[in-house]
Amino acid sequence: MVEVTNAPTEIPGPVDLIVVGGPTHAFSMTRESTRDAFRQGAAQGSTTFGVREWLEQLHRGKHVERVATFDTKADKVRHLPGSAAKGAANIAHRLGYKTAVKPMSFYVQGVCGPVLDGELDRAQAWGEGLGKASR
Repeated sequence: MVEVTNAPTEIPGPVDLIVVGGPTHAFSMTRESTRDAFRQGAAQGSTTFGVREWLEQLHRGKHVERVATFDTKADKVRHLPGSAAKGAANIAHRLGYKTAVKPMSFYVQGVCGPVLDGELDRAQAWGEGLGKASR
């Protein structure tokens, strides 16, 4: 796992799969104007650079087979539209990357978590599916 501020924008190849994830803010990937995690109590992260900016700088993938995307959403907005995972998958697709599996959302309690009961099991099953899809 690599914090987005440390992630390379040129992927040393070959790589079978890149997994990209982040929180859903304001119906999509975070923007500088929506990154208020520090006010909410987060201990790390960036207020100016996130998955959106990283993907925009990512070089077209010749050495990467597929991309998988996920996000986290607050439980109280579970049924609202919008998904950081879908937005990231769309950008990756425009860059020429193929998606390994459909984007996935995992739910957290409130804004800061923890993850809701059963979500770790769902995440593990999703990861296992990624492993099988990569073979």
